[in-house]
Amino acid sequence: MPIDPARRDADATARPGAEVPDPTPAPAQDGLSDRDRRILALEGRTFRYVGAKERAIREEIGLSKVAYYVRLNALLDEPAALRAAPSVVHRLRGRRTSEDGPSGADGTHRVA
Repeated sequence: MPIDPARRDADATARPGAEVPDPTPAPAQDGLSDRDRRILALEGRTFRYVGAKERAIREEIGLSKVAYYVRLNALLDEPAALRAAPSVVHRLRGRRTSEDGPSGADGTHRVA
């Protein structure tokens, strides 16, 4: 019968001389800050109403719209972001325009 990992951990901390787990969270091993992970998570969501994404950027991330998109654009070039959210990064890289790429139908070169 397999041992429940949660019970095994509880038993280990109850024994005298057992190592007590550190309650403080370890720094991110993936190289992304908490804000960067929240930005990637926000980009993975779908918004139904006009202005809902901008409101979420202000309230959940705490950045202005311009600062958010500047950071998001920088994240798309970071390998850690690609490892953390590959589908989001690939989708956004495909939508990102470049100077030598084709222009939009109206010639504005806008992505969003």
